[in-house]
Amino acid sequence: MIRSSIVLAAFVAFAAPARAEVPRVVADIAPVHALTAQVMQGVGAPELILQPGISPHGYSLRPSQARALQSADLVVWIGEELTPWLAKPLETLAASAGHLALLDMESTQRLSYRDADHEDEGGDDHGDHDEHDDEHDGHDDDHGHAHDGVDPHAWLDPENAQAWLHVIAAELSARDPENAAVYTANAARGAERIAALQADIDARLEGMRGRPFIAFHDAYQYFERRFGLSLAGTVSRGDAADPGPARLAALRDLLGQGDIACAFTEPQLNTRLLETVIEGQGVPVLVLDPMGAGVTPGPALYESILMNMADGFAACGG
Repeated sequence: MIRSSIVLAAFVAFAAPARAEVPRVVADIAPVHALTAQVMQGVGAPELILQPGISPHGYSLRPSQARALQSADLVVWIGEELTPWLAKPLETLAASAGHLALLDMESTQRLSYRDADHEDEGGDDHGDHDEHDDEHDGHDDDHGHAHDGVDPHAWLDPENAQAWLHVIAAELSARDPENAAVYTANAARGAERIAALQADIDARLEGMRGRPFIAFHDAYQYFERRFGLSLAGTVSRGDAADPGPARLAALRDLLGQGDIACAFTEPQLNTRLLETVIEGQGVPVLVLDPMGAGVTPGPALYESILMNMADGFAACGG
């Protein structure tokens, strides 16, 4: 009788379908990690390459991060436009993994770089983006953007984040059908929360509309255009490249007109040049945190970024 029970138990164990492993997922930056973590809640958790306080514009992988890529089943990233230094490790270390470049998704609303609107006349910065591709061979591939004309800071448009939740859920569902219902439901709830937050921010920033501001880094146009804000100028272009003298002189002239509401710095970038430009102008300096430098990584980080951005702009608007 005991022998029969053992045989039956072994047969049942052999006949039961093996439970599929949850995909091992790696995300490039904290906002993408947060969206991915929302989708995976209750199933698993993604790993993060870049901690929130680190600029994505140039970076060298640590051994632990290289190992994470080697073991990944899926890498979710903005794309080469933001982190060109990550493209080669994906090809070599994560060659067998899926690569989900969110900026390439059909549902992503993309904006072109607007450097032509704040163009330097000479100086020692990178020059026109249309010409940059021909000159790129002379630059270090580990710094700056890929310069294909698309501004990669697309996570600052909450409608992109809503779309990406569904894209990530679909990709994970295809790899892990057993948990597809969880991924889909998580994405739907996350999109609803972000839509509600978007409506709240839109109402809150009414007092900032029509009040021009300047920034160190031209990184906010997705947020600006979604909420009707007005950038007057920046120290650095969208790729955080060093500005030339003509660009700085033009910004000083702009400040001299006296209608700039405030200037914004970022916690992850050296903003000494901005402080030099605005010195003596009486322009208040505030902080915007588009990467979530002051927030613990996890599912709640993305909404915290939006709220912190809204806080900064609301303070500027008085």
